[in-house]
Amino acid sequence: MFALELNRDRKTAPPLVDQVVSALSVAIGQHLLREGDRLPSVRQFATSQGLSTFTVAEAYNRLVSMGVISARRGSGFRVAEREQKDVPAAPAWSAPTLNASWLLSDVFADQSVPFKPGSGWLPTEWTNEGGLRHALRALSRAPASRMGGYGHPYGFAPLRDYIAADLRRYSLSVDASNVLLTHGATQALDLIVRTLLRPGDTVVVESPGYCNLLQILKLAGLNTVGVRRLPDGVDTAELESVITEHKPKAIFVNTVLQNPTGTTMSMAAAFRLLQVAEKHGLWVVEDDVSRDLALPGAPCLAAMEGLRRVVYVSGFSKSITPSSRVGYICAQRELLVELARAKMAVGLTSSSIGERLVHKVIIEGHHARHVEYVRDKLSGAHARVARRMRDAGLEVFHQPHAGLFLWAKLPIAAEDAAAVTTQALRSGIWLAPGSYFHPREEASNWFRFNAAASDDDALWEFIGTLGKK
Repeated sequence: MFALELNRDRKTAPPLVDQVVSALSVAIGQHLLREGDRLPSVRQFATSQGLSTFTVAEAYNRLVSMGVISARRGSGFRVAEREQKDVPAAPAWSAPTLNASWLLSDVFADQSVPFKPGSGWLPTEWTNEGGLRHALRALSRAPASRMGGYGHPYGFAPLRDYIAADLRRYSLSVDASNVLLTHGATQALDLIVRTLLRPGDTVVVESPGYCNLLQILKLAGLNTVGVRRLPDGVDTAELESVITEHKPKAIFVNTVLQNPTGTTMSMAAAFRLLQVAEKHGLWVVEDDVSRDLALPGAPCLAAMEGLRRVVYVSGFSKSITPSSRVGYICAQRELLVELARAKMAVGLTSSSIGERLVHKVIIEGHHARHVEYVRDKLSGAHARVARRMRDAGLEVFHQPHAGLFLWAKLPIAAEDAAAVTTQALRSGIWLAPGSYFHPREEASNWFRFNAAASDDDALWEFIGTLGKK
């Protein structure tokens, strides 16, 4: 196996997974690797190229999805045969229908798109591989009796203790009895909707706001009304008007590093929001999954209000790995009892194994150091991508210098956004247009960009063609 020429500069280079996929695709296209040639095992390839096994496994899986290589039981990975006798040719890949439902489900399974600047997760090569491996080894040595049951309805107690102690850093005075572990933050939001609301109720969401939440609310039969998200928080004047007209029961907000704009509430805006909620008797659901990636000093609604009207949601998908599927709710104890009942009714306990894994990573896997590493990587990515946006003539809504997201306007008409998104996907680039993030899915020429996945030349070459049309 030849040596790959990889750019390992963390500040300027594309993700290593993308480089490996591109290099192997080129090698196969140039017949340096021929049909039927066996590739090294994941471990062999990682060792020979000085890469992590996670990086190589992800690259191989992408190439399998693209039909470039094949995986055979017992014989590893081989270069795919382009023509097979007596076997019908597979249909050519075509871009899926792009809508909020595709974003909610199929995007996670579709590995055929090489570049995903519209994605909402960190690159796999940024994972705390050492911490995860240590935690997995430790779990493998645990007695089977610890893994044999369903686990506690409220979740793994040591992790709940840790979360309660950690939240005190933000002046949120709670203990483990205020914490319910869930199957990711998404299940946490679903349980809150099931417990606090009924079909036909009206709720307020940020516009633009978290796209998966919009689908949860739609499935629950709720009426959703959007209120503008400004650089410093929710437009409370507009919120007052919406409350007067629609009489909502709850508002859902991202306080820190909002999805999709990347903005963080100011302390003054957070205080005004809580005043409005108190005045009109609104529940405030604070989705705070990105706080670990934020700069210090950002407001926390739950800490400011004391969990009387605020229900706090967070998780570990951004700081550890999305596949752990561990989230949590922090709420007043009486409400938490009802939330736990709903959790057991719709899915029984959450995964004790996943919760033990997360706890092990946090306690023994150098988690704090890894979070600092990710923050530093994201800061550099933001600087580079924002510079490329300005050079390409994009309007940037806000520069957070942290977190995953940048919200920017492309030089196109709003009604052309769907066509541009489809055109990009046919070029192997997945974009996330603004329509995904509005409750009415109205056309928008604003797009969400993942700073960690938006520094590839292919993306900016494509965007450069838009201004020339």
